[in-house]
Amino acid sequence: MPPPVFRFAPSPNGFLHLGHAYSALLNFESARRSDGRFLLRIEDIDTTRCRPDYEAAIYEDLGWLGIAWETPVRRQSEHLADYRAVLDRLSALGLLYPSFESRAEIARLVAERETRGAWPRDPDGAPLYPGTAKSLSIGERERLLRSGDPYALRLDMAAAIRVAGDLTWTERGLGPDGETGEVTAQPATWGDVILARKETPTSYHLSVAIDDALQGVTDVVRGQDLFWSTSVHRLLQKILDLPQPVYRHHDLVRDDAGAKLAKSSRATGLRELRVAGTTPDDIRRRIGLP
Repeated sequence: MPPPVFRFAPSPNGFLHLGHAYSALLNFESARRSDGRFLLRIEDIDTTRCRPDYEAAIYEDLGWLGIAWETPVRRQSEHLADYRAVLDRLSALGLLYPSFESRAEIARLVAERETRGAWPRDPDGAPLYPGTAKSLSIGERERLLRSGDPYALRLDMAAAIRVAGDLTWTERGLGPDGETGEVTAQPATWGDVILARKETPTSYHLSVAIDDALQGVTDVVRGQDLFWSTSVHRLLQKILDLPQPVYRHHDLVRDDAGAKLAKSSRATGLRELRVAGTTPDDIRRRIGLP
């Protein structure tokens, strides 16, 4: 049998923190214990926030922790053609449609519906897209596309579920409510998710499913905050006939207030800890690893 393949896939939109160290070390140690392979992938599709200095810091911080990875490193920005090809396949299946509303317009549409009762939200707490663009005629869609206005390409979730049928995944970790073992995927809870935008021909959901398949990833080890995202990934894997990895979602490293560490909240970065005299062994102790 081929060796198992693990990966750590950070975005260079900020400096790595203790939560990243935990996930990276779990993947690296899992690969080492199983005589497997460990890959590093740079998820840099967000051109407005990703920066070369953040990417350089990722390599530096991981090396400092004692983590080694195979080269070359896959950088998503260098493989946009892969994602465009998959979008073309999904479009040919009739599973994609463009939506043209701004975020403010979508918020207004949701607010109008909430006057008649609670509007459903996805597992991250964001309101589901109302689906108004699906009612546009073909001619109106073509006119809006020709106008040059921004748009998002959305997955027609109901149609996609009809194609894929019931889905499960093998969970070797724990979900937020203790889910483990054979877990039933629930992609409908995400509504018509965005798979690409006019200026970016991919999204997290699309690129992670494609990259894991192209790189032969067999074991996905990541935080519990991404547990229910697996439902969308399983849906895409089934429709596109991609291999199904085994998943292990791990606990999140939290701050003193119990909130998960995040770049957006300016969680203390590994580089700051290193400058302050923290050692890699200190990092391991702080995140509960031997």
